[in-house]
Amino acid sequence: MEKAFEEMMLGGMKLPNRFVFPPIKLAYGNPGGVVTDRQLMFYGQIAEDGPGLVILEPASVTPDGKEHPKQLCVHLPESEKELKKIVDVVHEKGRRACLHLNHAGAAANPMATKTEPRAPSSVTCPSSGQTARALTGGEIETILEGYRSAAEKAVNCGFDAIEVQAGHGYLMSQFLNPSINTRKDIYGEDRLLFARQALLMIKKASRGTPLILRVSGNEMSPEFGMSREDLLPLLKLAEDEGVSAIHMGMGSACFSPPWYFHHGSLPQKPQMDSLAWVRENTMLPLIVAGRMGRKEKAANVLAGNLADLLALGRPLIADPDLLEKWRGGRDQEAVLCGYCLQGCLHRVKSGEALGCNFNPAIGRPEPAPTENPLKILVAGGGPAGMSAAVYLSRRGHRVTLAEKEDQLGGQSRLAWQAPGKENMKDSLDSLTRAFDRSGVTVLMERKVDTALLEEIKPDLLVWAVGAVQYVPEIPGLENTYNMTSIEFFKGEKEIRGPRVLVIGAGRTGLEIAEKLGREGYEVVATKRTDPIGAMMEMITKKLAMKRIEEMKNVVLMPHTTVKAFLENSVDIEQDETRMSLEPFGTVILASGMLPAREPGKEIQKAVSRTEIIGDAQNVQDIFTAMQAGYNLACNY
Repeated sequence: MEKAFEEMMLGGMKLPNRFVFPPIKLAYGNPGGVVTDRQLMFYGQIAEDGPGLVILEPASVTPDGKEHPKQLCVHLPESEKELKKIVDVVHEKGRRACLHLNHAGAAANPMATKTEPRAPSSVTCPSSGQTARALTGGEIETILEGYRSAAEKAVNCGFDAIEVQAGHGYLMSQFLNPSINTRKDIYGEDRLLFARQALLMIKKASRGTPLILRVSGNEMSPEFGMSREDLLPLLKLAEDEGVSAIHMGMGSACFSPPWYFHHGSLPQKPQMDSLAWVRENTMLPLIVAGRMGRKEKAANVLAGNLADLLALGRPLIADPDLLEKWRGGRDQEAVLCGYCLQGCLHRVKSGEALGCNFNPAIGRPEPAPTENPLKILVAGGGPAGMSAAVYLSRRGHRVTLAEKEDQLGGQSRLAWQAPGKENMKDSLDSLTRAFDRSGVTVLMERKVDTALLEEIKPDLLVWAVGAVQYVPEIPGLENTYNMTSIEFFKGEKEIRGPRVLVIGAGRTGLEIAEKLGREGYEVVATKRTDPIGAMMEMITKKLAMKRIEEMKNVVLMPHTTVKAFLENSVDIEQDETRMSLEPFGTVILASGMLPAREPGKEIQKAVSRTEIIGDAQNVQDIFTAMQAGYNLACNY
């Protein structure tokens, strides 16, 4: 791994190491193109002792190619002045800055562009449901001029490199793809023409600035993806035009989003196979992106000469100090990304700012030392309590955390058991290790009661005791063999088959149904309302639904209410129609959670101030819980 921390020349540009931060949409920006303090804070955190090259979030070369209303702008008159703010921050940290140029084409977002998407030919983008119309010749010329203008601005801003998006199912890739480009003009006869013209214009305007070309090693869509035969001419063009490096990702924004975002449940082999193929077919230095945040995998890629540089995006969002920890042999101190997409992509797609389940401080300032140190007792060692304790301690408060069980992490420590979430175990374990180094005094297997309050005499009680299972009132339930979703994941009760009923096919219920289906049980999962899998990150949900659809032994029943458990049947109502199901060996309650008990009057009387946070206040998810702890610390 020592090689990764050596200096490297890339297109005449000296990099302090072989790590790259790839372009990740942040949604921190301003619709008017003004760079915000949070963007500057974010890029400063990433660049501090970070990757040698920091590639900024995508900037569309024309306004009709945008994907998000709050992404960076390069097409506005004031864009040079605004982008230079980020360049200066990256340079102050001793790192190189790269501007990523793109036009989303069919993947453009009408909410951001205020117009219909445009592509080489009319095509529907499944991930957005929008149908793009074919570009006119004049519109193509406008976009090409956008590339030229953007490259010129990049040079004027002081960017050290320019990256051009030519993959992932975006516009340049769409022109190369015969499944999408069915034009009858010169751009259809020569599908490489658009890329060639764009690169020539960028090259001329960039005046020797190193160029990087981003591609998909495999778009992972047999019907609509670009083939290897279509990619080869692009790789040859990059060599002929003096491109400095190829940056390889996977997937298509429209036709294979799970691969584009490298969801943690996907197999590793297709990426490694694609990387080896690209390596064989280009002489250019190669950057590899996608789930490179495990040191062993990163080291193997470099040792095997599969790539020259490693792109780390989400892993550095989870822990901006990751590289320094790797370099110093402090691997156990790293907080690891779980590749779940929940705190990052899910939020950006929902119109909110990018965050992280395990790093509530990303893009936000470290809370300053307090001028009024307090003695604080935190009740509950789940995500909210751990987060509050850590950040309060960092501010200089004297913090004690009491956890009634023998492990930290609360219910979140069970999350990795769900199908496709195995990577979460690494993340949760690393979060616990980080907490152990925080200096917080921990009392395990200790409930917060008046006796403990009398012993510690805190100035502030933080009540973060989490949530409990909601148990619906269903006639006959008490006569069935049942368990809560928590009992199921803890393994506290055995499953009696062969038939299992899951009441509540939300996120947790869907995960239970799939897990049991894999184990061979006959599973019926009901949900009173639609949609199934509510609150799940969209890609995680689609992948889970696809896997479940292939299981003949799992049945999902939306709009279904369990009315009663009878001696030889289960009475249900679906869409106002009453029917009966055969009895089940086990009933699992995944019907939502409720905040755990509030602190009683005696407890509240024993302490002058009490704050209730996390699921104890409002049941949501691990992201919200971690944020609650950070936000509380900022207020004290």
